[in-house]
Amino acid sequence: MRRQNNNLTNIITLIVLALIVAGGAFIYFSPKFEKESPKISFDNSGFWNLKDSLNVALSDESGIKSYKVYYKTLEKEIVLNSKELDSNQSKVVFNIEKFTLDPSIEKIKIAIEVIDNSMWKFFQGNKAYKEFELTIDREKPLARVLVNSRTIKKGGSATVVVEVKDKNLSKKYISFNDEYQFELIPFMKKDFYAAIIAWPIDVEEFNIVNLVAIDKAKNKTVTKVPLYIKDLKIKDDNINISKNFIEKVSIPVLKKSDYAIPTNDVDIFIKQNRELRAKNLATIKSESLKNMSKDMLLEYNFRTFKRLEGSKTFAGFAERRQYFYENEKIDQAWHLGMDWASIKHADVKSSNSGKVIFNDYLGIYGNTLIIDHKLGVQSLYAHTSKFYVKKDEKVKIGQKIAETGSTGAVFGDHLHFGMLVQGIEVNPLEWMDRAWIKSRVTNILDEAKQEISSTK
Repeated sequence: MRRQNNNLTNIITLIVLALIVAGGAFIYFSPKFEKESPKISFDNSGFWNLKDSLNVALSDESGIKSYKVYYKTLEKEIVLNSKELDSNQSKVVFNIEKFTLDPSIEKIKIAIEVIDNSMWKFFQGNKAYKEFELTIDREKPLARVLVNSRTIKKGGSATVVVEVKDKNLSKKYISFNDEYQFELIPFMKKDFYAAIIAWPIDVEEFNIVNLVAIDKAKNKTVTKVPLYIKDLKIKDDNINISKNFIEKVSIPVLKKSDYAIPTNDVDIFIKQNRELRAKNLATIKSESLKNMSKDMLLEYNFRTFKRLEGSKTFAGFAERRQYFYENEKIDQAWHLGMDWASIKHADVKSSNSGKVIFNDYLGIYGNTLIIDHKLGVQSLYAHTSKFYVKKDEKVKIGQKIAETGSTGAVFGDHLHFGMLVQGIEVNPLEWMDRAWIKSRVTNILDEAKQEISSTK
């Protein structure tokens, strides 16, 4: 009888232990008892202008039970937002709106407290708490235009010199039509900047050019850059593409650029002229922006860029080419440089000093050199047969840098010469004109330099 009682006791004990283990496992692994604290995301830069809303996002697997946001001072806590939630929301988003604050206060502390719906910690849930210190900045940046070229031509360039100042400055740039942004280069003294800007040839309408300055608190100043505009005469060219060109030029260029070759002649040309061209242009822009000099400009001496010695011009800037195959139009593209030809493997020399930022094979452009001349201005030399300079090498005026060739998407030996402004192709004829460089670039920089030197 005693043995039966002992067996029964043991069985009951095992059952109880099993229930305890099962209950413990249920509590430990059940989503209702999840142990993760809520996540708090506070979208801020550490600065606040007291005008824009501050975005807060809370999240938790078991749902948000309640939250409280308050502004802390040494003496008290002022609740800005507090809520108990009825529904099981795994994500809650809200804004902290502006509130009255003593003008003398320069720093504040925002605290956020969140509790989730978990049954962990004896049904009290998981709690998260974070504090964020914000610097109060109510002032907009100073942003004024000192001097500029006053005119800009479609496809052309202009010079702008500005002053931008703010103790918490975040961004500064020149915008064209609120679409293109041109970086400002430090010029002569702290808080002064210069930029060469461009009117891209494929932008039909000129709307506005602005100097934009934004601080870390998102205070923003926008100042108009006054410019008169001039149109550019566009030349339309019809070019017939032969089967021989596709076989001898398009296919080899695509293969060398690691592109699959379509089976149809038209598709082959379009892939070379449209897809590969777009990729090559993207490379030119990215290399230009990545490698252009951003050092403070203390000296400048832009000379006229010269035509290839003894050459004839076979194509110019802003030619809108329509391509035909067997009397049907198949594609179009801009020609945005100067094509010069003389003798085979003619010497190519640099007209201005600078630094080589690119020398490589570049699809339709073939063997290509890009030289940076500071202030975002660069010269491009394409279809060359041989380089005489290496990447990062400094180039002197009159130095032999390459020889002409027929690499890339061309048949005959020639040089394609282009000018870039922060990666955008601009009219080389302006940069080949001594009077234009003097009136639109050098004189502008000289005038700004004189004004800057008179400031304290």
